[in-house]
Amino acid sequence: MYTDQLKRKLIIKKPIQRIVSLVPSQTELLIDLGLEEKVVGITKFCIHPYYLKQNKKIVGGTKNIKINVIKKLNPDIILCNKEENTEEIVAECEKIAPVHVSDIYTLDDCLELIHQYGNLFNCRTEADKITQKINFKLNDFKTFIHNMPKKKVAYFIWRNPWMVAGNNNFINHLLTLNNFDNIYNSKSRYPEIELKKIRLEGDPDFVLLSSEPYPFKEEHAFEIGRFTHHAKTIFVDGEMFSWYGSRLLKAFDYFKKLHNRII
Repeated sequence: MYTDQLKRKLIIKKPIQRIVSLVPSQTELLIDLGLEEKVVGITKFCIHPYYLKQNKKIVGGTKNIKINVIKKLNPDIILCNKEENTEEIVAECEKIAPVHVSDIYTLDDCLELIHQYGNLFNCRTEADKITQKINFKLNDFKTFIHNMPKKKVAYFIWRNPWMVAGNNNFINHLLTLNNFDNIYNSKSRYPEIELKKIRLEGDPDFVLLSSEPYPFKEEHAFEIGRFTHHAKTIFVDGEMFSWYGSRLLKAFDYFKKLHNRII
C-alpha cells in the first residue's frame, strides 16, 4: 500500500511500466531518477530535458488536459500536484489509473516526494543519491547565506492584474531561505496587488520579476519602478524558485550567483 502527499491511499496492482506526468518539475525528476523509458505522457510545459517533447505524447497543459489522449496511453499511474492541477483533473484521471498527488510547500516536502517516488518506481538508490546531493548543496548554501543581511523583496509572477508571491507557497519558502524578506508575506498564496501601494505595503529593496509564468520585459520593470522608492529590479529564473525535485540540484548554485549580483 502506498500513499501520496495528501495521505490518499494508492492501490498499485502491478509493477509500474507506464507513467503520465502532469507536472513539469516532476517530469524532470522522473528523468533524473532514470525513468525516461517509462514516461509515456507529459504536458506541453514539460520542457526539461529539452528533447522530451519530441519523444513523448503531449496530453495538454497542467490545467487543461486531453483526457481521451491519456486514456489511450493506458498508464499504470498518473502524477499530479495539488497546486498545478485541479480537483476535477484528479477526479477524471482516477477513472483511468491510480493518481499520485504531490503537495509541496517546503524543502522537506520535496525530499519526501523524491522518497515516495523512489518507493513507487523501485528506484530507491537513485532517489537516495538525489536527496543526499540536495542536502549537501542546501547545507553549503546555508553557510554561504548565514551572515548576509536580509533584503526586502517583492516577487512578481503576473501582470494585468499584477500578482505576486505571498505566503504559504514554495516560492516564499525559498525566498525566506535566501534571506529575502517578502513584503507580501502577510498575504496568502498569490495575491493581486495594487502597484501604486507598493511603497505603503513594504517598499522593497529589490523587485524580482520571475521568468514564468509571465514573460516580463524591460517596460514592465520600468512600470513597476515608477511606484517604488529606489528598488532595483532583477529578472530571475522562475524555475529556480518554483520547481522542486531535482531542479534543486541547480537552484542553490543559481542563488549564490544571484546574491553575488546584488551585493
